Amino acid sequence: MLGGIFSFHSSWKDRQDTFMHKPLPLQCISLNFRGFQYAQAMLFAIEEINNSTDLLPGISLGYKIYDSCTSVARGVRVSLALANGNEVVSASSEAPCTRPAQVQAIMGETSSSPCMAIATVIGPFHIPMISHFATCACLSDKTKYPSFLRTIPSDYYQSRALAQLVKHFGWTWVGAVRANDDYGNNGMATFTETAQQLGICLEYSVSFFRTDPPHKIQKIVDIIKSSTSKVIVAFLSQHDMNVLIQELSYHNVTGYQWVGTEAWIVDSLTAAMDRHHILDGSIGLSIPKAHVSGMREFMLDVKPLNSSSNAMFTEFWEALFSCKFEQSESSAGNQRECTGHEDLTGVQNSFTYMSLMPIFNNVYKGVYAVAHALHSILSCKKTCNNKVQLDPFMILQHIRKIHFKTKEGDEVYFNENGDPAAKYEIINWQPTKNGTVNFVSVGLYHASLPADKQLNLQNKSLIWAKNSKQVPLSVCSEKCPPGTRKVLQKGKPVCCYDCLRCAEGEISNITDSITCVRCQPEFWSNERRDACVKKEAEFLSYEDIMGALLTAASLFGTCMTVVVAIIFFRYRQTPIVRANNSELSFLLLFSLTLCFLCSLTFIGRPSEWSCMLRHTVFGITFVLCISCVLGKTIVVLMAFRATLPGSNVMKWFGPAQQKLSVLGFTLIQVIICILWLAISPPFPLKNFKGFKDKIILECALGTAVGFWAVLGYIGLLAILCFILAFLARKLPDNFNEAKFITFSMLIFCAVWITFIPAYVSSPGKFSVAVEIFAILASSFGLLISIFIPKCYVILLKPENNTKKNIMGKGTTKSF
Repeated sequence: MLGGIFSFHSSWKDRQDTFMHKPLPLQCISLNFRGFQYAQAMLFAIEEINNSTDLLPGISLGYKIYDSCTSVARGVRVSLALANGNEVVSASSEAPCTRPAQVQAIMGETSSSPCMAIATVIGPFHIPMISHFATCACLSDKTKYPSFLRTIPSDYYQSRALAQLVKHFGWTWVGAVRANDDYGNNGMATFTETAQQLGICLEYSVSFFRTDPPHKIQKIVDIIKSSTSKVIVAFLSQHDMNVLIQELSYHNVTGYQWVGTEAWIVDSLTAAMDRHHILDGSIGLSIPKAHVSGMREFMLDVKPLNSSSNAMFTEFWEALFSCKFEQSESSAGNQRECTGHEDLTGVQNSFTYMSLMPIFNNVYKGVYAVAHALHSILSCKKTCNNKVQLDPFMILQHIRKIHFKTKEGDEVYFNENGDPAAKYEIINWQPTKNGTVNFVSVGLYHASLPADKQLNLQNKSLIWAKNSKQVPLSVCSEKCPPGTRKVLQKGKPVCCYDCLRCAEGEISNITDSITCVRCQPEFWSNERRDACVKKEAEFLSYEDIMGALLTAASLFGTCMTVVVAIIFFRYRQTPIVRANNSELSFLLLFSLTLCFLCSLTFIGRPSEWSCMLRHTVFGITFVLCISCVLGKTIVVLMAFRATLPGSNVMKWFGPAQQKLSVLGFTLIQVIICILWLAISPPFPLKNFKGFKDKIILECALGTAVGFWAVLGYIGLLAILCFILAFLARKLPDNFNEAKFITFSMLIFCAVWITFIPAYVSSPGKFSVAVEIFAILASSFGLLISIFIPKCYVILLKPENNTKKNIMGKGTTKSF
């Protein structure tokens, strides 16, 4: 004997108990055709098994089916009735207190909350209970519900599948409506947890039960209308969904994208009630389509029963065919009389729709699971062992171990939690021209596959809310494009954020980046801040205008020096050349040529050799130059002293001594440069700090002491030369060279004094340009101040180029 608990009614009449007398039985209302369909599926399976010669040969299955009226309390009561027998008939006094259960297994219930209550009550008796539609993940807990099994997957998988489906379409800002029962609360809790892991935020999550007062349901409608999210996840049963649809229709709330569970997504009754097309375009999960040959015909081949023997079936018949048995005269004009021979051919209502065939198949598989367990216990081959005492615990153990295929090829088995394998179809509501809805399968979800392959959407066109073919957008904030990062809005969920542009030198090259990545030192962010581009290497090159001008000035100075040298060589025998120490003059011109040319080492990409040469060559050539000028200054002073009576100073500063002094002064600078190069020489350096978007290629000094020692020594010689020349500026020569040396040293010192702050404060290649400018300016100062006046006399005033004139004011003086 198999028991069945189904909801043939969806509600009951409220009553006020006075506690003065025994409460009356629950009066059920709102006939539910679905409950009859589930019962018909159970009867079909039982009849098929009884007619089979392969399964339970010689054994007949019977049934006892009760109406739970979707009431938890009534469900518990009828489950006890199935376990103990008819409670109205009392057992004889001789009967033992303990006896076998009246049924070997219970099929049902449809909802999770009644199943939890029933499973809690019958669990200690180990009576197997197999549900076809209770999906709450909490029922997988075998410590609380040890005898509960089901042929429909747990919401543990459905909730995660719904979250993945929502994420797949880019909906990160959704609303949630759930049934205020174990099914809705547990299912939505799992969905919320998974959604948060996937970056989905819930703008609101509200619950209600179909028996709630109207003002509470009205409040939920107001929340939906005031929300900004356009997607609603509905974890509701079919009955709760119908109540919500009626309220939404009354307020004309349309245009939302609904995401549904298997409880209502393929329910034709729900689709028929949606006259305002609120749910058009809905998408959700359902049990995969199934076909059981012969079941449809069996379910539609209903036979009338005597109304006195089964009042509930009579009520069902009258509702099915819109007629009335034993019609009264008062109602004769309103409703036809039932004959008992009515035919369902041509009748279209929720009973004739077979959209829930997968659920009917679950009932069918549950009955067959019990039959296969009994077949194993009774050791059935050609016949069964009728002497075996059936025990509920034994039946439960065998049901958990069964593994068979139905006649349609469906595998039936249970895991350690009493659940089947999780597999769902993705269903899309697509309205037709005649106003009906097609439940179109657009994909599959396999929980057993790897995470990245579980969700598989087929290449089919989907219909969305308002019959749109474009995927609706439901986000709190638009995606942040590359080049920006997300900044959370204070006090709001993580899906609500502002897009902040990355700072200079930082990029983000993905959408919705939470951070900006700093570019490597040699790279810089582009204008869009979505890629790092190589920084432009900056150095003073020959191609730059400034570099070209300085090169031209250097070459011009070199040529000018060479021309002066040629003039001096051509007129080397003239008094003006001879009078000013021609050897030192030619050495000075040679050093000036090197000074002009050494500036070229500062131009171009820095290298190890160029960095070492530019400062050392500059320091040595300038010391050579200043040494020559210093020698000429000393010669002027000594020459004046040599003209005094009794003076023999010139023998201490003759040509040999002059050359040795130049060599000595220069040798000191050479030693300084050698020490600098040996201890810490200059080297090429990439400077990333000067400019944000450029790399400054420059020569690091190595040690600053060496650089300033070189400059300091040059400065020391220049100051000494300036002082001596200043002292000799008024000697009585008509062409006193000390005047020009004083002027040239004045220019030299002025240039290099201003060079120091300009060099330190100039950025990048401009510091090199400042140094080149100082070299050229001081070189031109020396060349022009010392040699141009002489060239002027040699070329333009040859009459002044005489010994008499050079000795001063027409007075003849002897050297």
